[in-house]
Amino acid sequence: MAELIHREYPQKLYYQLCEIIKKKIESKEWDVGSQIPTEDELCKIYGVSRVTVRAAISELVREGYLFRQQGKGTFVRKQISDELIMLTSFRELMLEPGIEFSTDVLAQTTMMPVGNISTLLDCPADKHIIYIKRATIVEDKPIIIQEVYIPLHICPQLLGEDIVHNSLFGLFKKYEIDITRIRNYFGTAYLSPEEAQFFGLAEGSPTLLLNQLFFSGETPIMYTRSIKRSDSFGFAIEFKKSSINERRFYVKR
Repeated sequence: MAELIHREYPQKLYYQLCEIIKKKIESKEWDVGSQIPTEDELCKIYGVSRVTVRAAISELVREGYLFRQQGKGTFVRKQISDELIMLTSFRELMLEPGIEFSTDVLAQTTMMPVGNISTLLDCPADKHIIYIKRATIVEDKPIIIQEVYIPLHICPQLLGEDIVHNSLFGLFKKYEIDITRIRNYFGTAYLSPEEAQFFGLAEGSPTLLLNQLFFSGETPIMYTRSIKRSDSFGFAIEFKKSSINERRFYVKR
């Protein structure tokens, strides 16, 4: 029996469909290399429009769960996460080893969710979230701006913590919150007037973009958006084999 799409839920329909398809892939119900149902079939199975189905498939292709073959259909892609764990701390992904840097905290407060934040974090639009904005400084020059969004109930203690000298990973561990899964997206962003002024670059200049969504068990607990000026430094990504099999952790409420 197919899982249901719930129109009364706050999550958008395409997001619900994404999660349903991911579960089928991660549970091996849809195995690596197998062809998924056609767009028309998915529309009939889940009672949604072709626009919703295409949006969900496009997102899953972007995230690496699926791939398209022209004239043949859409298939399940082998996941890196089956064999490897990506070292996914902000510093590891955005700065190469050996770079000395400092951190400036530009904001550490609460706010109401804006844009699609409530959807990404699966939290009510009328509930406060923690908002953190930090800048990474290298040789007295701002290199990275990072914005962090966390549902307030996940870890309200973060509002009083030193986030200059402590990593958010370390603080989550302090409060017994385990990060068990991370989705990373690299792309290109273009500087807003405020960001351009901060970096001392022209408005609309391209920058490296890293979006990350962090989970504890199946619960999304943090979303980050980081931009790095394109005229400075590189970054390195390292992979290592996982020795962890079927371990699951959940946020302690």
